[in-house]
Amino acid sequence: MPEMPPRLAEIVDEFTTAPRDIVLELLLEYADAIGPLSSGHPDRAEMEQVPECQTALFLRARVTPEGSVEAVFDCPPEAATTRAFAGILAEGLAGARPAQVLAVPDDLYQRMGLAQAVSPLRIRGGTAVLARLKRQVREQTG
Repeated sequence: MPEMPPRLAEIVDEFTTAPRDIVLELLLEYADAIGPLSSGHPDRAEMEQVPECQTALFLRARVTPEGSVEAVFDCPPEAATTRAFAGILAEGLAGARPAQVLAVPDDLYQRMGLAQAVSPLRIRGGTAVLARLKRQVREQTG
């Protein structure tokens, strides 16, 4: 069984070993990992919205011809927590193979200790982002 991508495992470890009082601050640092949509990336019409998120978040996962997963996210700058959940995935899954993405545990954010730092509604939104990303990868790998 494949393991989750090494960089994502590092991020999980970073959160699980961090003092509880800085977990939220650490989370928000990942909001910067999601930049504005740039040319060459799909526009929102080609992306899937994640309605479980409190703020509009759109994503598109693509399996490249080289066999890695490329994930693109679009979320407003003022939605720092939602952007941070996407940022963790963007950084942690960069260059990952489809099997590694599908091996990411569905309760990723709870394992990271984020359920103590943010509301259950936000955790639900982050979990939905991961679920949709994995579904898109599954659809392309058949």
